[in-house]
Amino acid sequence: MQKWTDSLPESARTYIEGHRLSEVECVVADLAGVARGKAMPASKFATQSHFHLPDSIFLQTITGEWVQTGEGGTEPDMVLKPDLSTATAAPWAFDRTLQVIHDIENQNGIPVSVAPRNVLKRVVNLYLERNWIPVVAPEMEFFLVSRNTDPGQPIEPPVGRSGRRVAARQAYSIGAVDEFGPVIDDIYEFSEAQGFEIDGILQEGGAGQIEINLRHGDPVRLADEIFYFKRLIREAAHRHDCFATFMAKPIQDEPGSAMHIHHSVLDANTGQNIFSDQAGSSTPAFLNFISGLQSHLPSVIAVLAPYVNSYRRYVPGHSAPINLEWGIDNRTTGIRVPVSTPKSRRVENRLAGMDCNPYLGIAASLGCGYLGLVDGTDPRQAFVGNAHSEDPEIPQHLSESLELFRGNKAIQDVLGPEFCGTYAAVKDCEYLGFLQVISPWEREHLLLNV
Repeated sequence: MQKWTDSLPESARTYIEGHRLSEVECVVADLAGVARGKAMPASKFATQSHFHLPDSIFLQTITGEWVQTGEGGTEPDMVLKPDLSTATAAPWAFDRTLQVIHDIENQNGIPVSVAPRNVLKRVVNLYLERNWIPVVAPEMEFFLVSRNTDPGQPIEPPVGRSGRRVAARQAYSIGAVDEFGPVIDDIYEFSEAQGFEIDGILQEGGAGQIEINLRHGDPVRLADEIFYFKRLIREAAHRHDCFATFMAKPIQDEPGSAMHIHHSVLDANTGQNIFSDQAGSSTPAFLNFISGLQSHLPSVIAVLAPYVNSYRRYVPGHSAPINLEWGIDNRTTGIRVPVSTPKSRRVENRLAGMDCNPYLGIAASLGCGYLGLVDGTDPRQAFVGNAHSEDPEIPQHLSESLELFRGNKAIQDVLGPEFCGTYAAVKDCEYLGFLQVISPWEREHLLLNV
């Protein structure tokens, strides 16, 4: 009789080979990308086909409050079924432990439309229905920072192996990466144990800011990996007395952290990149995809920049673009076309922040491109020069983003009306909570002067 472990990915089988599997963590991502679920003994997991969680996990804000939508409030159970293809090690755990992402259905077997992984599957299926296969390659930026146990204190860069606090403006410095050698070593070790392939690790422009590039592939699988990677990186940092943060803008006067998303689309019949023709030139589909991003990205900034802090990254004249221009090998444009071979021609969305839910960020970006492909519209002329000098073309705060998000019916049809309504309600609640907080800046400059 075949054991359930026989169908696990090779990396998971290798991790538990010769060992007693102690525990399985059954997880899903909530709207914020936080892992929710249950941990259970491996013997218990082996005997059950599913478990239940209330649908209210998708109505919880990042601060732990609950939102009421429609006639809800009864918190019916959802059915969570393991996707064993996602099984991966938890190599930091004391005992041998696996993590497994679960598919989410209602009690009638219908996928729960507000679940972020299902939102991304919905968008991917729209492509597949037209004989297209979307491909993505994400870049992850994050900061390693000193332990911060008092939210009232500013976040500081970490102390490196030299004993000095690391400095900013060391982009691409090998020496700067070496300052965090032990943390990077654990990231590599954990990644190998989990079966993840890292394309490269480099130092970004901020003090303690790191970038990890992942290989290109299936959007759902890559979103799963980012979901896992955030925990992996945090655990590696904890081992070395520092924090890893994916906030869009954790440190004043430092650059923010982005999740750049590279996109290409393949013809399902031929496997060819539809952005290039037989002669190697760009195609109308390539321009249509860019046009979709230009037209619809403002309406999904609420997804790509989901918190008040996210908009501190969009500072005019700094490294994060705030325009919708597109250009060839131009990092000042919001939409960049990297230098590549015709086979690898792709479009890079540089607007998404690393604080976004990876399933939702990738879904929103692909959704914009999909609408451009379907509508067949053309973008503006490619931009030449420094686009940082251009006027902002995206919302500059969360409330404006949510207004645009609610007003774009095409985006709602792509991502799903129920999801969009729930997401906006949760973000409204978070924003109202933020407005109740008085900041140190207000106390310093307004208390005795106004």
